Amino acid sequence: MSEPSLSPQEEIAILKEQLTRAQRMAALGELTGTTTHEFNNVLTTIVNYAKLGLRHKDEPTRDKALDRILKAAQRAERITNSVLGIARNRKEEFAPTDLSQLVEESLVLLEREMTKYRVAVNKDFAAAPPVRALGNQIQQVLMNLMTNARQAMPNGGQLTLRIAHDEQANLVDLTVRDTGGGIPREKLPRIFDRYYTTKSGPDATGKGGSGVGLSTCRDIVEAHQGRMRVESAIGKGTAFTIRLPVWVEAASDADATAPVAKLGVPTA
Repeated sequence: MSEPSLSPQEEIAILKEQLTRAQRMAALGELTGTTTHEFNNVLTTIVNYAKLGLRHKDEPTRDKALDRILKAAQRAERITNSVLGIARNRKEEFAPTDLSQLVEESLVLLEREMTKYRVAVNKDFAAAPPVRALGNQIQQVLMNLMTNARQAMPNGGQLTLRIAHDEQANLVDLTVRDTGGGIPREKLPRIFDRYYTTKSGPDATGKGGSGVGLSTCRDIVEAHQGRMRVESAIGKGTAFTIRLPVWVEAASDADATAPVAKLGVPTA
């Protein structure tokens, strides 16, 4: 007996699932590449200064070498803690999530990249309660938005990360703002369309240009019962804000098993 044919709706559902798997693998590959690159930089620093200390017997040079080795090792520790933080966020259920901690862990992985492109990072974190979230999915959104912001400032600029609590709406806002060239008004309505991109292709770091990033970000935020908005002005920059509901303990049992985990998620 031949298998029954699928309906158009079933075929679309299967294609969507295949797409999200591909996005999940792409996000994982990008995260792995970023982490590996950061560790390689740290190891290069440690090796070079160890060689310097061995070549020179005078105390000042050795002290300098040991100081640089210590600082590099401390950076390696921060990178490791960030990766472990991402691993902790792999739970496929909603949990109280500290957005400021997610931002800090993500910045560690992008710190050298921001420095390389002369992007100054400003943090404006107001006191805010935990949000109801799947931490690794929101971290994917955050990494994507910060990378987009860095790419919007090829000649340097300022990246502002702001967290604010809207008590009346019981929401927490996370804003990623750059001082880049801005997005033309006529392109703004399309930036969340799948496969639409304003970039010519991946940059020197291998990131960007696929057109799936912002579409996936919006899908993730909306699946969290949140909202995502964008403001942009030519010559002044762009700001993306995600609004997420505050974690409510009384609703945790009913919500924890909601089927949101099929969206694109890096599984570092």
